[in-house]
Formats: sequence, structure tokens, C-alpha cells
Amino acid sequence: MSTQSEDGGEDELRERISNFLRRNFPQIQMHGGSAAIQNLDREEGSVTIMLGGACSGCGISPMTIQAIKSRMTKEIPEINTVHAETGMGGSEGMAGGAGGGSMSPSFPGESSSSSDSDEGPEAPF
Repeated sequence: MSTQSEDGGEDELRERISNFLRRNFPQIQMHGGSAAIQNLDREEGSVTIMLGGACSGCGISPMTIQAIKSRMTKEIPEINTVHAETGMGGSEGMAGGAGGGSMSPSFPGESSSSSDSDEGPEAPF
């Protein structure tokens, strides 16, 4: 009997998290991305959100992830910890970092240290 109420509580919590994402982050969908609940542990108060689609290669996804973490823990009292990942190797997405990955930003006119670069032709400007 208590398992049914716990499962019902988890379903209700999942629905609240999904509604939170739709309500607070419509730009994720507007820009071709998606956000889905990957894992929910009601006992720990933790949720893992997977950002996919265009979020996987988006340069501002770390800021989006940070905003999700900050707002969700404030608006949904049952959630204490938010883990968020993109399709780019599962970084936690802390603002300003790429989760320790080896990718670094490149800027126009900057040459790469590798002569075997597979980035395509240089822009004419």
C-alpha cells in the first residue's frame, strides 16, 4: 500500500519536474534542443536531466544547465541535487567550463597548434 503512494508521489514529482522544464526553459525547444528526466531518486532528492538535440553542441548549454540547477532546487523543495548532462560526454555543465573535456573554443584568425586540422577551409576574412 505504501509503495503505491510512493510510486504515485514519484510520478507526480516527475510531472512537476517536466512542467518546470517546459515552463522555465521554452528556449531549449525553440532552439531545437530537448530536456528529459534521465533518473529520479526521490529518497536522495536528486534528479538527472539529459539535454539533447541542439543542446549537445551548444556553447551556452553550460549556462542553461546552471540555471536549471539553481532554479529547480529553489522551486521544487523535494529536489536537493540536480545533475545535468548533454550528449557531449556527460559534463556536469558548470558555468565557464566544459567539464574537463579537451575541447577549447576557437576564435577567428586563431591558428590551431595541429597541422593536421580537420576543421575545413579557412574563412576568407
